[in-house]
Amino acid sequence: MNRRHCAAAAITLVCALGLLTLPAQAVAAPTPDSSPPPAASAPAAPSGPASPERDLEKIRQEIETLYRKAGAATDAYNLAEEQAKKQSGEIVKLAKAIVDGQAKMAELKDRAGAQAREQYRNGGLPPGAQLVLSDDPQLFLDGINKVRTSQQANKTVLAQLTRTQEDLETYTQDASSNWQKLESNRVRQAEAKKKINAQIAAAEKLESQLEKKERDRLRQLERDAANRAQSAWLATRPAPSVGVSGEATAAGRAAVAFASAQIGKPYVWGATGPGSYDCSGLTSQAWAAAGRPIPRTSQEQWRLLPRIDIRDMRPGDLIIYHADASHVGMYVGDGAIVHSPRPGRHVTLAGAGSMKILGVVRPDK
Repeated sequence: MNRRHCAAAAITLVCALGLLTLPAQAVAAPTPDSSPPPAASAPAAPSGPASPERDLEKIRQEIETLYRKAGAATDAYNLAEEQAKKQSGEIVKLAKAIVDGQAKMAELKDRAGAQAREQYRNGGLPPGAQLVLSDDPQLFLDGINKVRTSQQANKTVLAQLTRTQEDLETYTQDASSNWQKLESNRVRQAEAKKKINAQIAAAEKLESQLEKKERDRLRQLERDAANRAQSAWLATRPAPSVGVSGEATAAGRAAVAFASAQIGKPYVWGATGPGSYDCSGLTSQAWAAAGRPIPRTSQEQWRLLPRIDIRDMRPGDLIIYHADASHVGMYVGDGAIVHSPRPGRHVTLAGAGSMKILGVVRPDK
C-alpha cells in the first residue's frame, strides 16, 4: 500500500475517533416550516367587541397549532438523533477495521520481507536456478517441492497484500461517507431543535400572559374539544370485523402495562424515560419492555410497522395521529389510549378519537 493510501486511512481513523467525542451540536440556517398553517380563528361578530370566550378559543387553537408544529419537529429531531447514533457506530466499526487492516498489512510485509531475505541468503538466485545447478537427483526432487511450496506461499502473500490494500481503501471511503452522513444528521438535529424550542417558547408565552382563571378555562376548552372529537368518533366508529376478538397478545398486554404504569410522568420532548417521555418515546419503550423493539419515532412507526384496519384494533396497537404522523398513542381498549400529549402535560388516558386519526399499526403482527 503506497504512502498516500496509508496517510488517507490514518487521517480518517483519527478524524472518525475524534468526531465521536464532539457534542451533538451544529449551526445551520433554519429551513422553511412545512407544517400546516394555524387553524383559522372564528369569524368576527357583526358588531361590538369580541367575547372573552371567543378570544380564549382562538388562543387555544393557536397554542394547539404551535404544539403540533413542535411535535412534528420533535419527530424530525428524534429521527436525526437515531440516524446519528447509527452512523457513529458504523464509524467506530470502520475505524477498528482500518486499524486491524493496517496491522495485517504490516504482518504481510514482514512475511514478504522474510522471503526476500531468504532468497538473498541463497546467493540471490531464485530457487529454480539453484535446482538447475544441482547434480543430486533426490535433492532436485526435494527442491521441486520446495519451489512449488515457496511459489504458492509468495502468491498467497501477494494476494493477501492486494486484498488487504483494497479493503483498507474501501474502509477509508466508507468512513468518509459515514462521516458526511453523520454531519448531515447533526445539522438536521440542530435545525429541528431550534424549531422545537421556538414553537414551545411561543406557546408558553401565550399561556403565561393569561390570568389563572383564564388558564383554567383554557384547560376546560381543551377538554371540551377533545370530548367533542371523541364523541364524533364513537358515533361514526366502524363496527369490529367479524371474527376479531380484540384481545391483546401477551406482548400487547405487557406493552399496555408498561405504558399505563407511566401515567402521571411529564412530557419532555426527546425523552424516552424513565422519568419523562415524549409521545413516541413512550410507545417505543413500552414495546421494548414487551420484547418487541420498534422504530423510535411516530413517523417511522407509521412508515415501517404493519398497518391494520381500525375495526381490527386491539390493546397494544398504536394509533397514529394527524396527516404528518406527528403523534402516537397506545390503544388500551374501551375506546381509550394512553399517551404523552405535549409539553406542559403528563402521560395520561384519553379518548382514542380525541385527535384526528391517520391510521393504526401493530408491532406484534
